[in-house]
Amino acid sequence: MRADLHMHTKLSDGMYSALQIIKRAKKNGVDIISITDHDVCRNVEENLKYAEEIGITYLPGIELSTIHKNKPVHLLGYFRDDSYQSEEMLNYYIFIREGREKRAVKFIENLKKYNNIEITYEEVSSYSTGIIARPHIALAIVNNYPEYSLDKIYTDIIGDSSKAYVPSCEIGVKAGIELLRRNNCLVVLAHPTLLKDHIKDFVLSQEYDGFEGIYIRNKENDEELYRALAKERNMIITAGGDFHGTPGDTIHADIGELYIEGEDLDIFLKKLGTI
Repeated sequence: MRADLHMHTKLSDGMYSALQIIKRAKKNGVDIISITDHDVCRNVEENLKYAEEIGITYLPGIELSTIHKNKPVHLLGYFRDDSYQSEEMLNYYIFIREGREKRAVKFIENLKKYNNIEITYEEVSSYSTGIIARPHIALAIVNNYPEYSLDKIYTDIIGDSSKAYVPSCEIGVKAGIELLRRNNCLVVLAHPTLLKDHIKDFVLSQEYDGFEGIYIRNKENDEELYRALAKERNMIITAGGDFHGTPGDTIHADIGELYIEGEDLDIFLKKLGTI
């Protein structure tokens, strides 16, 4: 049994529909998936039905955007029940969608100011069928400036260390953890390898259920580091390809490239309450 627990659909910054994601997971030999769109969890019943029909397990999830010292910290939440549709979560989805629309406008202004790159809000929004996110901005840039690769855009032009960068929300790390816990989620720190050095100690010290210790952009010995830390704190380890499906994207993995299995998977499922 293999589980890939981090991927995105068109509801946030992915290029595939949820049903296409589920079908691809089956084709790639994955047994359990969680779709973890940024700041939204919708269409769960439809996804559950289709996953059951083709013979894989789908777990409702979310990747929550939080911030510390103006740097992004992402939390993976895995719902134990139907709290993804609680009043609090539904209000949160609206709050984030509106915030991301304002963020896109500011990004466009910053790109003109700092990079002399001109794109329009209408073009950016045309790439989105859910909330607007950085990949939609990146696609607009590539369409108008083909000399830039997606990797360069993500890292140098709209990355969180770039001059044009705009934080995605104002919710703090602790508030994000509390929001997920109130809504009966298993809380995992997403891709800790991407944390900036000046916030790393604080972020790692928070009370999660686990770390996403197996990740496509891990540096040497990162998995061993997060496994040791998880063991010391009685936490779990998860894995995810962070699949987006964007053509030319080399910083995210395909569904099923990274996964947990065996004891790691058993511990995760027990913590989640499914076994």
